Amino acid sequence: MPQELSLQMVTRDDVVRIKRWLEDEEVSESWFGRYAYGDPAHLGYHPNEMDEVSDEEWDAVFDNPEHRMLSIYSPEAGHIGEVHLAIEESLGDGQLSILIGRKDLWHHGYGSAAARRTLETAFTEYGLYRVWVDIPEYNTAARSMFSHLGFMHEGTLRQSRPHEGSRFDSVIMGLLANEYVPIDEAAIQEIPRV
Repeated sequence: MPQELSLQMVTRDDVVRIKRWLEDEEVSESWFGRYAYGDPAHLGYHPNEMDEVSDEEWDAVFDNPEHRMLSIYSPEAGHIGEVHLAIEESLGDGQLSILIGRKDLWHHGYGSAAARRTLETAFTEYGLYRVWVDIPEYNTAARSMFSHLGFMHEGTLRQSRPHEGSRFDSVIMGLLANEYVPIDEAAIQEIPRV
């Protein structure tokens, strides 16, 4: 499993790649899906609108303490995706989303490694008490990965996800800070590849 991933500040070049990746239907469905008007959904910012923003507008988006967005970099493959942590400071929790935009790297452990790096940051740097995910029921690989990372099923949102002309449930899973296993301890555990 790739342990050498790093999380870095999002650059303008990264957003160009994210925009291109999200044009692929399968990639956008694995992230946030699409808005009712058809554009790929993205929490925190609209990739299509970031090309022309000023430096001040850029900083307002990427220095927002309620939306921590970081690019995922691999020493071998360069920029491969993005993590988003939507933080509710008053509750001490954050909703985690992971995008591996390069489909040729899916199911090779990059999602698991990115999740571990983000959890380390969330619990040690941001001091969060809980991190949670909202996973569509049809994304069984993600559910398996988060389960192996220690996330517990917390509830089900009935028919909350439109997908291919139907509605699907999504599963809410969470991990508390005292349940988190740090990366160096987890290196000996087997994690499914996502």
